Amino acid sequence: MQKDNTESFITEGQNILRDEAKAVAQVADLLGVSFDAAVKLVLELPPSGRVVVTGLGKAGIIAQKISATLASTGTSSFYLHPTEALHGDLGRFHKTDLAIVLSNSGETPEIIQLLPQLRAVGVPIVAITSSDNNTLAQHSDVILIIGKLNEAGALGLAPTSSTTAMMALGDALALVVLNARGFTAEQFAFNHPAGNLGRALMKVSEVMRSGAQQCVVRESELVKDVLRKISLTAGRPGAAAIVDASGTLVGVFTDGNLRRCLESGSAFLDAPIASVMGKNPKCIGADRFAKEALAMLVQLHIDQLLVVNARNQPIGLVDIQDVAGWN
Repeated sequence: MQKDNTESFITEGQNILRDEAKAVAQVADLLGVSFDAAVKLVLELPPSGRVVVTGLGKAGIIAQKISATLASTGTSSFYLHPTEALHGDLGRFHKTDLAIVLSNSGETPEIIQLLPQLRAVGVPIVAITSSDNNTLAQHSDVILIIGKLNEAGALGLAPTSSTTAMMALGDALALVVLNARGFTAEQFAFNHPAGNLGRALMKVSEVMRSGAQQCVVRESELVKDVLRKISLTAGRPGAAAIVDASGTLVGVFTDGNLRRCLESGSAFLDAPIASVMGKNPKCIGADRFAKEALAMLVQLHIDQLLVVNARNQPIGLVDIQDVAGWN
Protein backbone atom coordinates (compact mmCIF):
# COMPACT_ATOMS: atom_id res chain seq x y z
CA MET A 1 0.00 0.00 0.00
CA GLN A 2 1.27 3.44 -0.90
CA LYS A 3 1.91 5.49 2.22
CA ASP A 4 0.23 8.84 2.78
CA ASN A 5 2.49 11.57 1.40
CA THR A 6 -0.08 14.36 1.74
CA GLU A 7 2.19 16.75 3.60
CA SER A 8 5.16 16.25 1.29
CA PHE A 9 2.95 16.62 -1.80
CA ILE A 10 1.65 19.95 -0.51
CA THR A 11 5.16 21.19 0.26
CA GLU A 12 6.40 20.12 -3.17
CA GLY A 13 3.49 21.90 -4.85
CA GLN A 14 4.18 25.08 -2.89
CA ASN A 15 7.83 25.00 -3.88
CA ILE A 16 6.95 24.63 -7.56
CA LEU A 17 4.56 27.58 -7.39
CA ARG A 18 7.18 29.69 -5.65
CA ASP A 19 9.76 28.78 -8.31
CA GLU A 20 7.39 29.90 -11.05
CA ALA A 21 6.56 33.10 -9.15
CA LYS A 22 10.30 33.84 -8.95
CA ALA A 23 10.52 33.40 -12.72
CA VAL A 24 7.84 36.04 -13.29
CA ALA A 25 9.57 38.39 -10.84
CA GLN A 26 12.83 37.93 -12.74
CA VAL A 27 11.18 38.89 -16.01
CA ALA A 28 9.76 42.01 -14.36
CA ASP A 29 13.28 43.01 -13.27
CA LEU A 30 14.59 42.49 -16.80
CA LEU A 31 11.92 44.65 -18.43
CA GLY A 32 13.45 47.65 -20.18
CA VAL A 33 13.37 49.84 -23.28
CA SER A 34 12.77 46.85 -25.53
CA PHE A 35 9.35 46.40 -23.89
CA ASP A 36 8.53 50.03 -24.64
CA ALA A 37 9.55 49.42 -28.26
CA ALA A 38 7.33 46.34 -28.50
CA VAL A 39 4.32 48.23 -27.14
CA LYS A 40 4.87 51.02 -29.66
CA LEU A 41 5.12 48.55 -32.55
CA VAL A 42 1.68 47.19 -31.64
CA LEU A 43 0.18 50.65 -31.16
CA GLU A 44 1.58 51.87 -34.50
CA LEU A 45 0.07 49.04 -36.54
CA PRO A 46 -2.18 50.35 -39.35
CA PRO A 47 -5.92 49.52 -39.19
CA SER A 48 -5.35 46.47 -41.41
CA GLY A 49 -2.37 45.27 -39.37
CA ARG A 50 -2.50 42.21 -37.15
CA VAL A 51 -0.25 40.71 -34.52
CA VAL A 52 0.66 37.21 -35.67
CA VAL A 53 2.03 35.11 -32.80
CA THR A 54 3.96 31.91 -33.39
CA GLY A 55 5.87 29.29 -31.41
CA LEU A 56 6.29 25.52 -31.30
CA GLY A 57 5.47 22.95 -28.63
CA LYS A 58 4.73 24.39 -25.19
CA ALA A 59 5.84 27.82 -26.43
CA GLY A 60 3.26 27.44 -29.20
CA ILE A 61 0.51 26.88 -26.64
CA ILE A 62 1.61 30.04 -24.82
CA ALA A 63 1.67 31.86 -28.17
CA GLN A 64 -1.97 30.90 -28.69
CA LYS A 65 -2.87 32.29 -25.29
CA ILE A 66 -1.04 35.58 -25.94
CA SER A 67 -2.78 35.94 -29.29
CA ALA A 68 -6.17 35.26 -27.69
CA THR A 69 -5.51 37.86 -24.99
CA LEU A 70 -4.54 40.45 -27.58
CA ALA A 71 -7.63 39.73 -29.66
CA SER A 72 -9.97 39.95 -26.68
CA THR A 73 -8.52 43.29 -25.61
CA GLY A 74 -8.82 45.12 -28.90
CA THR A 75 -5.75 44.10 -30.92
CA SER A 76 -6.41 42.08 -34.06
CA SER A 77 -4.35 38.91 -33.71
CA PHE A 78 -4.12 35.24 -34.61
CA TYR A 79 -1.83 32.31 -33.89
CA LEU A 80 0.16 30.72 -36.71
CA HIS A 81 1.78 27.30 -36.33
CA PRO A 82 5.39 27.62 -37.61
CA THR A 83 5.33 24.28 -39.43
CA GLU A 84 2.08 25.16 -41.21
CA ALA A 85 3.59 28.54 -42.09
CA LEU A 86 6.45 26.75 -43.85
CA HIS A 87 3.92 24.71 -45.83
CA GLY A 88 1.80 27.46 -47.30
CA ASP A 89 0.33 29.42 -44.40
CA LEU A 90 3.06 32.02 -44.67
CA GLY A 91 0.64 33.64 -47.11
CA ARG A 92 -1.40 34.70 -44.09
CA PHE A 93 1.25 37.32 -43.30
CA HIS A 94 0.94 40.81 -44.76
CA LYS A 95 3.67 43.41 -44.69
CA THR A 96 1.44 45.55 -42.47
CA ASP A 97 1.48 42.85 -39.76
CA LEU A 98 3.73 42.31 -36.75
CA ALA A 99 5.25 38.94 -35.81
CA ILE A 100 5.77 37.89 -32.20
CA VAL A 101 7.91 34.77 -32.09
CA LEU A 102 8.35 32.61 -28.98
CA SER A 103 11.27 30.26 -28.37
CA ASN A 104 13.06 29.85 -25.06
CA SER A 105 16.26 28.59 -26.62
CA GLY A 106 15.96 30.76 -29.70
CA GLU A 107 17.24 27.82 -31.73
CA THR A 108 14.04 25.86 -32.49
CA PRO A 109 14.64 24.58 -36.06
CA GLU A 110 11.16 25.36 -37.39
CA ILE A 111 11.40 28.89 -35.97
CA ILE A 112 14.85 29.43 -37.48
CA GLN A 113 13.55 28.29 -40.87
CA LEU A 114 10.70 30.77 -40.59
CA LEU A 115 12.84 33.84 -39.89
CA PRO A 116 14.14 34.49 -43.44
CA GLN A 117 10.62 34.06 -44.77
CA LEU A 118 9.32 36.69 -42.35
CA ARG A 119 12.14 38.99 -43.40
CA ALA A 120 11.15 38.48 -47.03
CA VAL A 121 7.56 39.49 -46.25
CA GLY A 122 8.90 42.56 -44.47
CA VAL A 123 7.15 42.29 -41.09
CA PRO A 124 8.83 43.52 -37.89
CA ILE A 125 9.77 40.67 -35.54
CA VAL A 126 9.45 40.75 -31.76
CA ALA A 127 11.22 37.84 -30.06
CA ILE A 128 10.33 36.42 -26.66
CA THR A 129 13.34 34.34 -25.72
CA SER A 130 15.89 33.59 -23.00
CA SER A 131 18.71 35.87 -24.15
CA ASP A 132 19.95 38.18 -26.88
CA ASN A 133 22.64 35.67 -27.86
CA ASN A 134 20.73 33.19 -30.01
CA THR A 135 19.65 32.96 -33.64
CA LEU A 136 16.09 34.18 -33.04
CA ALA A 137 17.29 37.24 -31.12
CA GLN A 138 19.91 38.09 -33.70
CA HIS A 139 17.31 38.24 -36.47
CA SER A 140 14.61 40.14 -34.55
CA ASP A 141 13.86 43.85 -34.37
CA VAL A 142 12.89 43.82 -30.68
CA ILE A 143 14.00 41.27 -28.09
CA LEU A 144 11.98 40.63 -24.94
CA ILE A 145 14.28 38.62 -22.69
CA ILE A 146 12.98 36.28 -19.99
CA GLY A 147 16.50 35.29 -18.91
CA LYS A 148 17.95 31.93 -18.06
CA LEU A 149 15.36 30.23 -15.84
CA ASN A 150 15.49 27.01 -13.87
CA GLU A 151 12.45 24.96 -14.78
CA ALA A 152 10.35 23.99 -11.77
CA GLY A 153 10.16 20.46 -10.38
CA ALA A 154 12.62 17.78 -9.33
CA LEU A 155 13.90 17.06 -12.84
CA GLY A 156 13.91 20.66 -14.00
CA LEU A 157 13.27 19.56 -17.58
CA ALA A 158 9.62 20.21 -18.47
CA PRO A 159 8.90 23.74 -19.73
CA THR A 160 7.31 25.32 -16.64
CA SER A 161 9.01 28.44 -15.31
CA SER A 162 9.97 29.52 -18.84
CA THR A 163 6.45 29.17 -20.25
CA THR A 164 4.93 30.89 -17.20
CA ALA A 165 7.34 33.79 -17.74
CA MET A 166 6.46 33.99 -21.43
CA MET A 167 2.75 34.04 -20.70
CA ALA A 168 3.10 36.74 -18.05
CA LEU A 169 5.19 38.84 -20.42
CA GLY A 170 2.54 38.46 -23.13
CA ASP A 171 -0.14 39.50 -20.67
CA ALA A 172 1.86 42.58 -19.74
CA LEU A 173 2.23 43.54 -23.39
CA ALA A 174 -1.49 43.10 -24.15
CA LEU A 175 -2.68 44.97 -21.07
CA VAL A 176 -0.29 47.90 -21.47
CA VAL A 177 -1.52 48.24 -25.07
CA LEU A 178 -5.13 48.03 -23.82
CA ASN A 179 -4.54 50.86 -21.37
CA ALA A 180 -2.70 53.01 -23.93
CA ARG A 181 -5.63 52.68 -26.33
CA GLY A 182 -8.22 53.56 -23.70
CA PHE A 183 -9.99 50.25 -24.31
CA THR A 184 -13.29 50.35 -22.38
CA ALA A 185 -15.34 47.84 -20.42
CA GLU A 186 -18.04 48.18 -23.09
CA GLN A 187 -15.59 47.19 -25.82
CA PHE A 188 -14.40 44.29 -23.69
CA ALA A 189 -18.00 43.13 -23.26
CA PHE A 190 -18.52 43.23 -27.04
CA ASN A 191 -15.67 40.73 -27.41
CA HIS A 192 -17.05 38.53 -24.59
CA PRO A 193 -20.79 38.17 -25.28
CA ALA A 194 -21.18 34.75 -23.66
CA GLY A 195 -20.79 33.38 -20.15
CA ASN A 196 -20.59 35.21 -16.83
CA LEU A 197 -18.00 37.67 -18.09
CA GLY A 198 -20.16 38.86 -20.95
CA ARG A 199 -23.25 38.94 -18.77
CA ALA A 200 -21.53 41.03 -16.15
CA LEU A 201 -20.77 43.72 -18.71
CA MET A 202 -23.99 43.63 -20.73
CA LYS A 203 -26.20 46.71 -20.70
CA VAL A 204 -29.93 46.77 -20.00
CA SER A 205 -30.48 47.82 -23.62
CA GLU A 206 -29.06 44.45 -24.73
CA VAL A 207 -31.46 42.30 -22.67
CA MET A 208 -34.66 44.36 -22.42
CA ARG A 209 -37.84 43.56 -24.29
CA SER A 210 -38.79 46.43 -26.57
CA GLY A 211 -40.88 47.22 -29.64
CA ALA A 212 -43.42 44.48 -30.30
CA GLN A 213 -42.38 42.72 -27.07
CA GLN A 214 -43.34 45.69 -24.89
CA CYS A 215 -46.89 46.58 -23.87
CA VAL A 216 -47.56 50.32 -23.41
CA VAL A 217 -51.13 51.63 -22.88
CA ARG A 218 -52.84 54.93 -22.02
CA GLU A 219 -54.11 55.50 -18.48
CA SER A 220 -57.65 56.01 -19.82
CA GLU A 221 -57.93 52.53 -21.37
CA LEU A 222 -60.20 49.96 -19.73
CA VAL A 223 -58.69 47.14 -17.73
CA LYS A 224 -60.23 44.45 -19.96
CA ASP A 225 -58.66 46.05 -23.04
CA VAL A 226 -55.29 46.28 -21.33
CA LEU A 227 -55.44 42.60 -20.40
CA ARG A 228 -56.14 41.70 -24.00
CA LYS A 229 -53.20 43.80 -25.21
CA ILE A 230 -50.85 42.17 -22.69
CA SER A 231 -51.97 38.72 -23.91
CA LEU A 232 -51.42 39.71 -27.56
CA THR A 233 -47.97 41.22 -26.93
CA ALA A 234 -45.14 39.05 -28.26
CA GLY A 235 -43.60 36.98 -25.48
CA ARG A 236 -46.48 37.82 -23.11
CA PRO A 237 -44.49 40.13 -20.84
CA GLY A 238 -46.95 39.90 -17.93
CA ALA A 239 -46.97 43.65 -17.44
CA ALA A 240 -48.07 46.84 -19.14
CA ALA A 241 -46.48 50.27 -18.82
CA ILE A 242 -49.15 52.95 -18.28
CA VAL A 243 -48.57 56.40 -19.79
CA ASP A 244 -50.43 59.70 -19.84
CA ALA A 245 -51.38 61.67 -22.96
CA SER A 246 -47.79 62.91 -23.35
CA GLY A 247 -46.33 59.40 -23.24
CA THR A 248 -44.83 59.87 -19.76
CA LEU A 249 -44.83 56.84 -17.48
CA VAL A 250 -47.42 57.11 -14.71
CA GLY A 251 -47.86 53.50 -13.59
CA VAL A 252 -47.62 49.78 -14.24
CA PHE A 253 -50.10 46.90 -14.31
CA THR A 254 -48.73 43.44 -13.55
CA ASP A 255 -49.99 39.95 -12.76
CA GLY A 256 -49.76 40.94 -9.11
CA ASN A 257 -52.11 43.88 -9.66
CA LEU A 258 -54.52 41.56 -11.47
CA ARG A 259 -54.58 39.04 -8.59
CA ARG A 260 -55.39 41.79 -6.12
CA CYS A 261 -58.19 43.09 -8.35
CA LEU A 262 -59.76 39.63 -8.68
CA GLU A 263 -60.22 39.46 -4.92
CA SER A 264 -62.94 42.14 -5.21
CA GLY A 265 -64.91 40.58 -8.08
CA SER A 266 -64.99 41.39 -11.80
CA ALA A 267 -66.36 44.93 -11.88
CA PHE A 268 -62.83 46.32 -12.23
CA LEU A 269 -62.65 45.00 -15.80
CA ASP A 270 -64.75 47.95 -17.03
CA ALA A 271 -62.81 50.52 -15.01
CA PRO A 272 -59.97 52.65 -16.44
CA ILE A 273 -56.56 51.10 -15.88
CA ALA A 274 -55.46 54.22 -13.96
CA SER A 275 -57.80 53.27 -11.10
CA VAL A 276 -56.10 49.93 -10.43
CA MET A 277 -52.55 50.38 -11.72
CA GLY A 278 -49.50 50.35 -9.49
CA LYS A 279 -48.10 53.83 -9.03
CA ASN A 280 -44.43 54.81 -8.79
CA PRO A 281 -43.20 51.74 -10.72
CA LYS A 282 -39.60 50.65 -10.34
CA CYS A 283 -37.52 51.71 -13.34
CA ILE A 284 -33.98 51.59 -14.71
CA GLY A 285 -32.10 53.29 -17.54
CA ALA A 286 -31.13 51.46 -20.73
CA ASP A 287 -27.43 52.32 -20.28
CA ARG A 288 -27.15 50.67 -16.86
CA PHE A 289 -25.59 47.23 -16.48
CA ALA A 290 -27.99 44.30 -16.83
CA LYS A 291 -26.62 42.88 -13.57
CA GLU A 292 -28.01 45.97 -11.82
CA ALA A 293 -31.45 45.20 -13.23
CA LEU A 294 -31.19 41.63 -11.96
CA ALA A 295 -30.19 42.85 -8.50
CA MET A 296 -33.21 45.17 -8.38
CA LEU A 297 -35.59 42.41 -9.46
CA VAL A 298 -34.28 40.08 -6.77
CA GLN A 299 -34.06 42.63 -3.96
CA LEU A 300 -37.49 44.11 -4.64
CA HIS A 301 -39.13 40.70 -5.21
CA ILE A 302 -40.67 41.76 -8.52
CA ASP A 303 -40.87 40.01 -11.88
CA GLN A 304 -40.69 42.98 -14.24
CA LEU A 305 -38.64 46.17 -14.31
CA LEU A 306 -39.56 49.01 -16.66
CA VAL A 307 -36.85 50.70 -18.71
CA VAL A 308 -37.25 54.44 -19.28
CA ASN A 309 -35.45 57.18 -21.19
CA ALA A 310 -34.37 60.60 -19.90
CA ARG A 311 -37.95 61.92 -20.35
CA ASN A 312 -39.36 59.11 -18.18
CA GLN A 313 -40.97 57.45 -21.18
CA PRO A 314 -41.07 53.61 -21.23
CA ILE A 315 -38.77 52.13 -23.88
CA GLY A 316 -38.49 48.56 -22.68
CA LEU A 317 -38.99 45.96 -19.97
CA VAL A 318 -36.67 43.49 -18.23
CA ASP A 319 -38.40 40.28 -17.14
CA ILE A 320 -36.92 38.09 -14.42
CA GLN A 321 -37.17 35.12 -16.82
CA ASP A 322 -34.70 36.80 -19.17
CA VAL A 323 -31.93 37.12 -16.58
CA ALA A 324 -32.69 34.26 -14.20
CA GLY A 325 -29.66 32.10 -13.42
CA TRP A 326 -27.13 34.89 -13.95
CA ASN A 327 -25.92 34.88 -10.34
